[in-house]
Amino acid sequence: MNKRTRKFLSFYKPYKGLFAADMICALIAGLISLITPLIVRYITNDLLVNYEIKQVMNRIMIIGAGMLLLAVFQFLCNYFIAYQGHMMGAKMEYDMRNEIFDHYQKLSFNFYDNQKTGQLMSRITNDLFDITELCHHGPEDLILSIIKIIGAFVILVNVNVVLTIVVFAFIPIMIFFAMFMRTRMRSAFRKNREKIADINARIEDNLSGIRVVKSFANEELEMEKFEEGNQRFLNSKRNSYINMANFHSGLNLFISLISIAVVIGGGMLIAKKVINLGDLITFLLYINTLIEPIQKLINFTEQFQNGITGFDRFMDIMEIEPDIIDAKGAKDLKNVKGEITFDHVAFKYNESNQEVFHDINLKVDAGDYVALVGSSGVGKTTMCSLIPRFYEASEGKILIDGINISDIKLKSLRKNIGVVQQDVYLFAGTIMDNIRYGQMDATKEEIIEAAKAANAHDFIMELPEGYDTYIGQRGIKLSGGQKQRLSIARVFLKNPPILIFDEATSALDNESEKVVQESLEKLAKNRTTFVIAHRLTTIRNAKNIIVLTEDGIEERGTHEELMQREGVYKSLYNVNR
Repeated sequence: MNKRTRKFLSFYKPYKGLFAADMICALIAGLISLITPLIVRYITNDLLVNYEIKQVMNRIMIIGAGMLLLAVFQFLCNYFIAYQGHMMGAKMEYDMRNEIFDHYQKLSFNFYDNQKTGQLMSRITNDLFDITELCHHGPEDLILSIIKIIGAFVILVNVNVVLTIVVFAFIPIMIFFAMFMRTRMRSAFRKNREKIADINARIEDNLSGIRVVKSFANEELEMEKFEEGNQRFLNSKRNSYINMANFHSGLNLFISLISIAVVIGGGMLIAKKVINLGDLITFLLYINTLIEPIQKLINFTEQFQNGITGFDRFMDIMEIEPDIIDAKGAKDLKNVKGEITFDHVAFKYNESNQEVFHDINLKVDAGDYVALVGSSGVGKTTMCSLIPRFYEASEGKILIDGINISDIKLKSLRKNIGVVQQDVYLFAGTIMDNIRYGQMDATKEEIIEAAKAANAHDFIMELPEGYDTYIGQRGIKLSGGQKQRLSIARVFLKNPPILIFDEATSALDNESEKVVQESLEKLAKNRTTFVIAHRLTTIRNAKNIIVLTEDGIEERGTHEELMQREGVYKSLYNVNR
């Protein structure tokens, strides 16, 4: 049993009792369905031949009552299978969805840099639904099919061995056919999964950037792109449906051949007085009984293809090991002062052989205000992202208060670092919800204080419902400056000793920039602060300006000192002011 099979079976473990009950109900329902043809044979061959009309009528009434009772039992079993069986599958889907979502939270920026959101969404929605159908219907359909096929074989052998061999001679051929088609269908269904995930990614990309699309009047271009992906999906579906049509029609042909063989063979045996008419009727009824398990096997094969393909895609994600995890014996960060040291730090992305920067040596005292400047692409944001371990340094180490950040628990490390980014992300919800994200157990009074500190309280109170105003997806109902102040309020509420401002004002107009800059300076007071600056005029008062180039730290000093050197900083300042 391989690792993926063991993982799949592990999802049944919490529901062993429910699974057992579901299988018992399937067993009972299957056995009851085998009884009806035997009752017909008894009535035809024995009751109608050997008893008088009055006795026949009495016995038929008793048999009818018994069949009615069996029908009630079968109804209850089928109801349990349809309701509780499906709920078992839904609970397993719930567990899988929780597990993969939790796994998503553990993966680093390196993973998300190379993924499409739509693809990841598809693995947590469409794929898991098909797995649910397999978890529930798969075992149930298998047990029903096996019971009916074996049961029918045992019963028919006792009726007539020759005719039974004729009927069941088709079964191995059907199994070979099904196995052959299974391989082709699995490949086709996997391609379907990939194509629909591509469509999801295209839709997500389009809807997220709909304002850009409309601003460039590129609706037709987007439609063309979508149609290309949709056409690829259609072609993929066509291939899978060709295989499915071959599979269905092929098995149905076998069923027809079995019926023909029974009619011809049974007719000959009746003519030779080997069997009677009742036996032939019994065989024909059992052929109908056999059709259902064969159909269930068809359904199982389809469910298996869809479910296993979905589970493979589920496991493809689950088997990606987080590349940034807590080290063994990692500890919480306590009583943080905020001294940060870069010791011979280098970084390169996983798929790249070229370093973004190398041999960075930098010591920042607690409470210092450090500005990072440099041309685009030299690694300013990446360098700051190494501090909370959003990425892992390729070489060297980073220390906070003398402790290697690799020896600190990730949650504790990131709780002590506040990040204000240029591209503010606000969640769909109210202003209160978004500020509270900085500290989930904060009171309303604490949230209001944080908003006041971020110069956000006044504009919030002017909104229709104040702090309870719904701000839309990504805060679309707010201006850039308002969104930025809410993100600052969120960090005020978090109250971390270390701050990172990643070009937090570069996308704002002058008026908004002034208000936000005031909020940032208030937030930075008495905290170790890294500022990634786009507009160099905003960091003129910084006591420590670090100039990054492709070769690492090129210059450092105050604004005045760096301007006197007439080096890289002065060139950048003259271009950007």
